[in-house]
Amino acid sequence: MLRLSALSRGILIALVGFILIFMYVPLLVLVLNSFNQSNISSWPIQGFSFKWWEFASTYEPIRTALLNSLVVATGSMIIASILGTLVAFALKGFDFFGKGTVNLLVVLPIALPGVVTGVAFSNTYNTFLSPAGFNIGYFGMIVAHATFCIVMVFNNVFARLKRMNPSLQEASADLGAGLWQTFRLVTFPQFRTAFVAGALLAFALSFDEVVVTIFTAPPGVDTLPLWILKEMSRPNQASVVNVVATVVILISLIPVYISQRLSRAQDEVK
Repeated sequence: MLRLSALSRGILIALVGFILIFMYVPLLVLVLNSFNQSNISSWPIQGFSFKWWEFASTYEPIRTALLNSLVVATGSMIIASILGTLVAFALKGFDFFGKGTVNLLVVLPIALPGVVTGVAFSNTYNTFLSPAGFNIGYFGMIVAHATFCIVMVFNNVFARLKRMNPSLQEASADLGAGLWQTFRLVTFPQFRTAFVAGALLAFALSFDEVVVTIFTAPPGVDTLPLWILKEMSRPNQASVVNVVATVVILISLIPVYISQRLSRAQDEVK
């Protein structure tokens, strides 16, 4: 194990502390301003109040946007979980021409700028599908989100499949278990934590996505991030925006935290 001198440890700790402060102080200021009794964000805060939280909890546009975000994120997570797992099994279990290209194409959407993905889907929906009589609407937004969420599930499941012992499935087949029974009792329990972790990350990624949503959301449909973006131009709504942004942070934090715990538990089992 590498041993560091006291000076090196001190510099490393200071560097890590500076990075964490740089990353999270703005978020802390935002959260504190959600309790600011003033109509606008300010610092230092003169007084604290829950009135904006109470207002946000009963404000219908926010509740509708929250429901839209949950529905879109859940739908994207389901699609990404199914397709990401199927692709992971295909690439792990079979050798075929173009396998490396397929792997690249599955991972590529997460690397593309959101504006490129949004414009691509917007053009497809508006200039190709709509004239042909297919009005995808709300479902189109879910599909657009799912394209870049697939990689979250794929990466987790594929990495776990590569570490699995294939002799367990062979033993199950030798004992007379069918394909589905082997998958349910032997295969799935081995990659279950990776599957759930990837699905939760896909949910979090979809929930706070805004750029792709701008281009694919049907008219009049807002998600929470999209609602925040629209309200940022109204200074008198700043405190309510801070409340909604805090909610987005909390909802996004929960699946990421659970995903990390699952991944850590999986590593400890190994």
